[in-house]
Amino acid sequence: MTLTGTYVPSPAEWVRDQVAEYEASGGERANTLPGTDDLIVVITSVGVKSGNLRKNPTMRVERDGAYLAVASKGGAEDDPAWADNFRAHPVVDLQDGPEVHSYTARELPAGPERDDWWAHAVATWPTYGEYQQKTDRLIPLFLLERA
Repeated sequence: MTLTGTYVPSPAEWVRDQVAEYEASGGERANTLPGTDDLIVVITSVGVKSGNLRKNPTMRVERDGAYLAVASKGGAEDDPAWADNFRAHPVVDLQDGPEVHSYTARELPAGPERDDWWAHAVATWPTYGEYQQKTDRLIPLFLLERA
């Protein structure tokens, strides 16, 4: 883990609780989307406004050692706050089970690479396709590659 600073837990209780349990257990507990068997990872980023560390559980979309962070926000009309964090501070830490490594986040523009990763994301977790249908915005995709 390379990020240092003050960690400020999410204002959402379920996020705070899931991150705390995931980290405390080395990813053995609280490692799925609540109520499902769908795996998650925890991503730590630097807040664009505060400079504080923020931690978010996201769906585990991985291929060949790279991860995809899908800024779907459930199909809302705006991006989740962490998307702006990634844009301003692209070095993030990602915990997948007990492993924590630093990654560089790169937003994927429209085109073949994005299309390929989007297809992989929807194949991994089909609900992403439903989220895209709920919004007019193109859901941002961030490719996380080892730093």
